[in-house]
Amino acid sequence: MIKFALDILSDPAILIGLFALCGLLLQKAKVSDVIGGTIKTILGFVILGAGAQILIGSLDTFRLVFDHAFGLKGTIPNNEGITALALKEIGSQTAYVMILGMVFNLVLARFTPLKYVFLTGHHTLFMACLIVAVLHASGMDNVTLVLSGGALLGGLMVVMPALLQPFTRKVTGNDSFALGHFGSFGYLAAGLIGSAVGKKGRSTEDIKVPASLSFLRDTSISMALTMAILFFAVSVAAGGDFIERELSGGVNFLVYGFKQALTFSAGVYIILAGVRLLISEIVPAFKGISDKLIPNAKPALDCPAIFPFAPNAVVIGFLCSFIGGLIAMFITPAIGLAVIVPGLIPHFFTGATAGVYGNATGGLRGAILGSFVNGLLISFLPALLLGSLGSLGFAGTTFGDTDFGVIGLLLTGIIRVF
Repeated sequence: MIKFALDILSDPAILIGLFALCGLLLQKAKVSDVIGGTIKTILGFVILGAGAQILIGSLDTFRLVFDHAFGLKGTIPNNEGITALALKEIGSQTAYVMILGMVFNLVLARFTPLKYVFLTGHHTLFMACLIVAVLHASGMDNVTLVLSGGALLGGLMVVMPALLQPFTRKVTGNDSFALGHFGSFGYLAAGLIGSAVGKKGRSTEDIKVPASLSFLRDTSISMALTMAILFFAVSVAAGGDFIERELSGGVNFLVYGFKQALTFSAGVYIILAGVRLLISEIVPAFKGISDKLIPNAKPALDCPAIFPFAPNAVVIGFLCSFIGGLIAMFITPAIGLAVIVPGLIPHFFTGATAGVYGNATGGLRGAILGSFVNGLLISFLPALLLGSLGSLGFAGTTFGDTDFGVIGLLLTGIIRVF
């Protein structure tokens, strides 16, 4: 039963579909609208997930080539990986904390001014796992762990979207939804940096290109060409023999790299299509929950929800965050910390999001510097966090996004003080 509930609550498509269903039912919509709206909402998330899998497959290939080219060994931040390992040891506590945290989220949204309902189920699971891992490493008994962990998780699920909302409004131009993604401290940093350095700066979306290069205004084409350059560079460094022998099945390594770049761009295109469908359905459906159960509630959605508002910033943010991660990789061992190998997945999703937030407040300069700082944060914070995870700190991976590092370190500090 616990596993069934965990599977339901950790599946973002089903979770957000259930919320859409409740919202439509509370509005007393027609049966056809209820069925259609619910299915389209789930379908939007499924399309988003399908695009993410395509993109992740391309990034994994890039990582293999990159690692072989430069002989990198170290800890690679990966939320899915560390959570899968942790659930073998602390699965039941994580399930209880996750469910209790969602209940606290709804209660806080109903009875406090923080009217946010966190709908990113997999990040709820990741944060529940982090909290349990840190509390478990401290030796806390299970009852206290579950109660305090659930309360903390529920609080974070309303506080983090609320902290980001002033910047989210700048991104979207309205107040219809919030961001529910535990990379919030990186996005806050990007928004603040943009405000400081980019006043009156031009937007990433206003970048002028010559008429002969007008095709680059199409984000899909510019992204494919950018990734092709990256793939060609690391492929040459890794050697064509390795790629053709181990990865491409004999296909020429340059042809293989170009195809992977196109695959990456296709994944992003699919993600954006899924996001547009999702938002077009979930925002009207959520009005039922807002009106009937939680007045003025806002859905807090996953980070790709804001990608369509600044597609150029998505590309710039990813690249600048990754550069920050590369620089940090050489700094962390020099100051006695673990080597954190840049994880392309966290750098894409959080770097792209940081780029969008930096652009909203500071234009091109804000996008570049904000996402670069995000890249540094998701390198140094995981390195510092490793010691707080007990035996999980030796697993070769760790949590990647900024909130996990900040919350894990703060929680560890509080435990040590008291």
